[in-house]
Amino acid sequence: MKNALFILSALAIGGIASCKKYNPQLGDPPTAADATFTYQESAANANIIEFSSTNQDIMCLWDFGNGLTAKGNKVTATYPNMGNYEVTLTVFNKGGSASSTQTITIAQSDPTLLNSPLIVDLTGGAAGPGSKTWVIDSLSSGHIGVGSPGLNWPNWWEAGPMDKVGVGMYDDRYTFYLTNFQFDMVTTDGQAYVHNSLAAQFPGSYENATDYTAPHPDQLGEIWTIVEDTDTTLILSGNTWLGMYTGVHEWRILTLNDTCMYLQYDHHEGGLHWYVKLIPEGFVAGGGGSSGSGNGTNTLPLDFESGTIDVTEFGGGPALQVVTNPDANGINTSANVCEFTHGYETWAGFFFDMNGFLDFSTNTNIEFKMYAPTTGTVRVKIENSQNSNVEFYETDVNITQAGTWELITADLSQAPGAYSYDRIVLFPGWGTTTPDVYYVDDITQN
Repeated sequence: MKNALFILSALAIGGIASCKKYNPQLGDPPTAADATFTYQESAANANIIEFSSTNQDIMCLWDFGNGLTAKGNKVTATYPNMGNYEVTLTVFNKGGSASSTQTITIAQSDPTLLNSPLIVDLTGGAAGPGSKTWVIDSLSSGHIGVGSPGLNWPNWWEAGPMDKVGVGMYDDRYTFYLTNFQFDMVTTDGQAYVHNSLAAQFPGSYENATDYTAPHPDQLGEIWTIVEDTDTTLILSGNTWLGMYTGVHEWRILTLNDTCMYLQYDHHEGGLHWYVKLIPEGFVAGGGGSSGSGNGTNTLPLDFESGTIDVTEFGGGPALQVVTNPDANGINTSANVCEFTHGYETWAGFFFDMNGFLDFSTNTNIEFKMYAPTTGTVRVKIENSQNSNVEFYETDVNITQAGTWELITADLSQAPGAYSYDRIVLFPGWGTTTPDVYYVDDITQN
């Protein structure tokens, strides 16, 4: 069973004939029997209830009595807290609608249902304050962006730091509560930012930095929902949104950790994807070097002089180690360096997890010294250690000298600025399988 606050089941609508132009009749409305439903505790947890409509060939809308709703003939709802809940099923066809209500009783609270990593990071968790306020990461490049369909990063346009100052977006506050899954959107100055195509929906809006600043009072007591499926999504109720409004209320979660929420969303007319990056209120997202809370222990520069190493190798080679510099001449007279023996996979390499996120808005290069046995290619990659399949950027650099120390510079200026990078990955001898030995030293960012 998928781990979700609720899971939207596939909507099965059958047995509804199309209307012919010469027959204006809508047909008979649903009967009371059509609106009946059954429910049972799931095998996984008594607080997860599975609902099923008696008529499987009709459109169904559920109100679970806990502030959440769903569509479908078979749906699931999660009730972390004990109590009585009035569950209403409303069914529809072309002739009208019918409803029925039943009371379900949850005998025991189950706080473990509120302990999923996504919920804890979003709200602060049951062991924390129980609520968390997020704001736009206005000081980072890419805090708002637009990208092509099929991609997970804003290749078309990214906002620079403070690029949209004065539009009524940077002072907005978004608070997610664990209790009753409440969501508050506080606009502070009574203004929010909306796409130019939606300005007519907000009387009194005015053009500002290509889109529109719109009157929008605080939206309090709404509901948030996380649905984990092929795309893990965050859904907000009412007239609420995050960042710039494009007419939708659902966001795909690309990254959600303790200090970063990076979301992809659509435009109400389709087309390009939009992006928004948020941070917790009061959190400062670095300005060069590393900042925030990364997944590892390393800090830049890495010079290996301590004789210790916190690194992970992959691709079939032996463990990395710190050794005496085999050629303490030229550009590298250091005493100690990192030794890497290439594994049997063409993609063999190693990575360092940092103790903070790397900011590439100003310092856009990763540099290091390499002693290679032959010329070739080294691939340099930066990743988010918790979301490495989505948040990454890589580039190939030529190794032009063999048997001597060479300064390798990887230009990462095109890396998506909205991502959070806390991992540096190196692939010496990219594309080869020869068990050659490479030496690396003095990894820096500039």
